Amino acid sequence: MPHTDTGLFTVGVFKDIEWAERGLDALKAKGFTPSIVTILAKRTPETVDLVRRETGADGAEIEVKTLGPVVAAGSLVAALQGDAAELTKRGIAGSMRRVGFQPHDGLIYERLTDRGGVLVAIDSESRAADALAVLHAFGGGNAAIGAWAGRL
Repeated sequence: MPHTDTGLFTVGVFKDIEWAERGLDALKAKGFTPSIVTILAKRTPETVDLVRRETGADGAEIEVKTLGPVVAAGSLVAALQGDAAELTKRGIAGSMRRVGFQPHDGLIYERLTDRGGVLVAIDSESRAADALAVLHAFGGGNAAIGAWAGRL
């Protein structure tokens, strides 16, 4: 697959909404703005409210292969969808390669999200290590930074 400029994302999955709120509060305290944060979770009234509260947007409702209906907002969603709606057709596991993650990473993120986890991603190459530290410190499971351009 040829490289497409999709940004550099730091991704982790919090076990539930409560943990996600703690992590998102910590990211804000460290200066990460809602404009560079993506949230993706299985659609429930609580996750719809979380996305709205944390991003200031209603979030898109997307039918994702293997997960069913999700609510999501942020630039990671557009990067995973691409022009061919890959997130919808291939799920998280099949589309994370678009942003530099290996298929097994995508499978882990997909399974954690399917179990009620809240996927949070930060689109910031210059502060990727800072974002990773916050995700790890506040329970962002399997937090990792996607590959930089040319590493795939």
